[in-house]
Amino acid sequence: MTLAPGRYRFDDVTDGDRVDLGLVEVTPLLIDRFAELTGDRFEIHMDDAAAQAHGFERRIAHGLLVLSLIDGLKNQADAQFEALASLGWDWRFTAPVLAGDTIKADLVVLEKRETTKPDRGILDLQFDARNQKGDLVQQGTNKLLVYR
Repeated sequence: MTLAPGRYRFDDVTDGDRVDLGLVEVTPLLIDRFAELTGDRFEIHMDDAAAQAHGFERRIAHGLLVLSLIDGLKNQADAQFEALASLGWDWRFTAPVLAGDTIKADLVVLEKRETTKPDRGILDLQFDARNQKGDLVQQGTNKLLVYR
């Protein structure tokens, strides 16, 4: 079931629940800001000609920038989890994200796991991110510690 707008705790969700995270445009300015913040100025991120020399149509976004944007979409979605912390990511970059691409992300609750603390639980979340053409560009899971 797709979750309606609201805030959700561990006991409010079931395996298979979905959240549409919406869209984000990956602009050249975002790429430039991420490069400035991280110091990662590898040429395929910074220059169209350099990216083309490596076989890309135009400059490409840092994989971790796109992952960060997807996590931001999760935290701005109409349906949100009452989380304490992320416990880790298992992530794949399946296709390049080009400057100017629009990314659509969705998540599914894969599994709920109880913890030793009665006021918390862990949600295993599956993410799929696609560009405006429908191509899968990133995919993975996140373990999220949430309130019960």
